[in-house]
Amino acid sequence: MLTIEASVMDALLAETSLAHPLECCGILLGEHNHITAIQPAANVHPQPQTHFEIDPQTLVDAHRAGRNGGPQVLGYYHSHPTTVPEPSATDAAMAAQDGSIWAIIGQGEIIFWRDRNDGFAQLSYSILDG
Repeated sequence: MLTIEASVMDALLAETSLAHPLECCGILLGEHNHITAIQPAANVHPQPQTHFEIDPQTLVDAHRAGRNGGPQVLGYYHSHPTTVPEPSATDAAMAAQDGSIWAIIGQGEIIFWRDRNDGFAQLSYSILDG
């Protein structure tokens, strides 16, 4: 089962609020199936109202930090400013089908998904109070 620090849930909702009406995006960090932190990233997509693209340098830096003993990149997050927190057709087309975790935030709700080779699967999770 996926576990998430309560502070991460708060940070995801705050990031969404700060970016609105644009899509926010960033990286989920932690160990195994435990998300301990996020790394916000600039949304460098030319249409950030409806799409996201994580700043490539932020991704490189996060992976480098993980290789050097820091938290591991477990997946990614982004918001849907005007729709439900479910993978869109664009999300499905962008997915690497690599087993990473995706957090999608929309309408005040956060849903976690596993990016699998047969599509996205919703994940159950528990929130830990630090």
